[in-house]
Amino acid sequence: MTLPEAVAGVTLAVLVLYVLLGGADFGGGVWDLFARGPRARRQRDVIAGAIGPIWEANHVWMIVAVVLLFSAFPTGFSVAMTALHIPITLMLVGIVLRGTSFVFRKVAPPPDGAESGWQTTFAVSSLLTPVMIGVVVGAVTVPGIGYENGVVTGGFVRPWLRPFPFLVGGFTLALFAWLAACYLVLETTDAELRDDFRRRALAAGWAVAAAGALVFAAGWAVAPAVVEHFLAGWGGASTLIGGVVGLAISQGAMLRRRWGLARAGTVATVVLVLVGWAQGQMPWIVRGAVTIHDAAAPDVTLKIVLWILGLGSLILVPAFVYLYATFKGRMLLPGGE
Repeated sequence: MTLPEAVAGVTLAVLVLYVLLGGADFGGGVWDLFARGPRARRQRDVIAGAIGPIWEANHVWMIVAVVLLFSAFPTGFSVAMTALHIPITLMLVGIVLRGTSFVFRKVAPPPDGAESGWQTTFAVSSLLTPVMIGVVVGAVTVPGIGYENGVVTGGFVRPWLRPFPFLVGGFTLALFAWLAACYLVLETTDAELRDDFRRRALAAGWAVAAAGALVFAAGWAVAPAVVEHFLAGWGGASTLIGGVVGLAISQGAMLRRRWGLARAGTVATVVLVLVGWAQGQMPWIVRGAVTIHDAAAPDVTLKIVLWILGLGSLILVPAFVYLYATFKGRMLLPGGE
């Protein structure tokens, strides 16, 4: 493994953490939007209680990933940010609006319990952001962005305003919502609320399967190299089969109310989806434009980045463990009980 590949692997690990933790926060916003019926207020209270202590901290992983990208792969960062500045800006706007509305809807609730503008903003931004994250991932997966003589070509709209990136956006939204529902069943001991989130987890699981199949089928036409990776070699096939098995285990366990096993199946599926995509994307950061090795900073810079990341982890990881042990201790126990 080369030094750029090692740093790319670390960046992928950080992104996986962001999806597993921060992605579930966005999924919670999705279920906040669809809270309905006589238990809608209680459902929203569970979601707010689950997100409240940790949603800001979870964004640390995105910040770390961005810093790694522009420090270790400055050309790749520059090309992606230039060509995709519109969906990336929308994504950042969604993150900011979501955070501010989450706070303001609590400190400035409307009288008589009516739905506030902050409530709507929180819900809509929770939909927008995952879709834009998926659009960016889809756009760098298919050829369309060019880079010649230091200039980004291909336009600023055409590379991402296509069906495939939005299919990936829909898949990302379903994935985040699925994660959130599987976590939320463990955030309450109320049997009725658990059943509410259980039904949402099952529906979201089927949505993930359907959206994943659509992305896979569409990939044959626009990203054949990525699809062939899943079918041609053991590495890709194992992530594909593992992801399908993980999804089946999660759905079956959720049907039988085995919450811990359902959560494990969901987490395993999400990890395998991301690892499989990254393997298929190798060696490209932006397919057809910049590879990991072309974009990599000098070796001395990469070594410094790894050293700083290692030293920073000595503070960051224990802090996160303490945070989650404090607020999610019961949820993280085997079986969630």
